[in-house]
Amino acid sequence: MSAYLDLIEQNRQTVGAKQEWSAINAEYAARMQLQNRFKTGLEIAQYTADIMRRDMAAYDADSSKYTQSLGCWHGFVAQQVMMSVKKHQKTTDRSYIYLSGWMVAALRSQFGPLPDQSMHEKTTVSDLIEEIYTFLKQADARELRHMFVELDEARANGGDADSIIQRIDNYETHVVPIIADIDAGFGNEEATYLLAKRMIEAVLAPSRSKTKCLTPSSADTKRARSPYLTKTSFLRSTPYATRSWSWASTTASSLRVPTRWAQA
Repeated sequence: MSAYLDLIEQNRQTVGAKQEWSAINAEYAARMQLQNRFKTGLEIAQYTADIMRRDMAAYDADSSKYTQSLGCWHGFVAQQVMMSVKKHQKTTDRSYIYLSGWMVAALRSQFGPLPDQSMHEKTTVSDLIEEIYTFLKQADARELRHMFVELDEARANGGDADSIIQRIDNYETHVVPIIADIDAGFGNEEATYLLAKRMIEAVLAPSRSKTKCLTPSSADTKRARSPYLTKTSFLRSTPYATRSWSWASTTASSLRVPTRWAQA
């Protein structure tokens, strides 16, 4: 039996346990569950951390299997990008979302367009990440809704319902990892800690902090950006691109973030 049909049967047993739930349609409840797969930010963080761990291992074995981070500055843009990627490539595999510091400063600061000099409010990136994941989950709900309608039509008209159920069972989410320049700016260790904590609360598991108090110099900071703009390996691209990940093995340990991200 398929996972979709199993979920319906589980719901049917749950609904049947109480008389007051008799009006609930077990299949409709299962559909809502699938459309709302990620119930908490922690679930997203664990899911995306597992993806990045797998992709790093693949890159270690074959450097041609790099990941591609596509720049976005709004939840709707991220949604349309990933929907397009999935439509044309038939998968979101090794396609991530990238948030650059200058893009956020120029386009998302509540103070208006700013230069990339850490002037924007420190909640800007974390708020944007929450927004992006909201839009990506909406993309899932929309696409699954089309499948459910297609399934109902196939059942009504004698179509191939089994193949549609199989597609539902094998559905690939639009939720992907985000590589974020969270930018603690000219802050100190405490500011970096508080920003990292806010990022975890905002659903992000691994991220990249371009903090000047952690990198040796401004020039090194600029060099640390470049490997992440198009082709992303996450693996020792430059010695300074990984030094500011040290918070990931401590603050985010509950999210099972790989400790080697903290290694130079």
